[in-house]
Amino acid sequence: MSALPPATLEGWYALHQIFSLDWLAFHRLDAGERTRIAEAAGEILTELAAPSRGGWSAAFQMVGGGADWMLIHFRETPDELAEVQLRLRRSAIGPYLKLEYDFVSVTEAGLYHATAEASRQADPGTDEYRKIIEEHAAAERASPHVKLRLYPQVPEEMRYVSFYPMTKRRVHPDNWYTLPVEERNRLMREHGYTGRNFANRIYQVITGSVGLDDWEWGVTLFARDALDIKRIVTDMRYDEASSRYGEFGSFYTGIRITPEAWAAALRPE
Repeated sequence: MSALPPATLEGWYALHQIFSLDWLAFHRLDAGERTRIAEAAGEILTELAAPSRGGWSAAFQMVGGGADWMLIHFRETPDELAEVQLRLRRSAIGPYLKLEYDFVSVTEAGLYHATAEASRQADPGTDEYRKIIEEHAAAERASPHVKLRLYPQVPEEMRYVSFYPMTKRRVHPDNWYTLPVEERNRLMREHGYTGRNFANRIYQVITGSVGLDDWEWGVTLFARDALDIKRIVTDMRYDEASSRYGEFGSFYTGIRITPEAWAAALRPE
């Protein structure tokens, strides 16, 4: 029998966008046109930041990464994310934004412990097994901690962000997907203990992207102190879940800005 996949809980869909500004074309505009576009950019970000339904959007000024801005959007459905994408493209700033990278995913909480427990009590695939999973899932979804993982509300003072995609290794002998669920549960529990050392210093959002993007997960870390991002990633690299089984993409670092600050950055000096 193949290794047992863990049950998961999902919440908001997420879209991370990394943009460069076509500064050459933008500087060719006269001062009045640049001011008009800057004001329109601030207005659309204000609108996207507080949609009529669930979710939110935020902009970040990039530090390195070969780009200028990172926009992060959370919405209830992928349809709403598609609309966000289209609205930005149609906006006055849209023609000057060059997309360097994007990442589509959905907030996720893995139920490794519940899956391991259910597999000890019943045969996977049976009605009894599904009932146990459903009971665990309902209890987890009601937890305030899990709700904040699925529907993130990041404190405003956590201005620094680091986003990176990751995948679990599938190469012998370190193939994550052939490990028994009990072993994966042990490794992820250990990984979680490391993260708890940064409680109230790091707000971590895990998003699943299997079947949605090239990587399998996205990790978004928010912090008051940028060095705490470096510290948590360093510590977690020594956990076996990362040191043996983790593969990582590019890291994107930014500083949160308000719609007014985004507009100010685009206005003529």
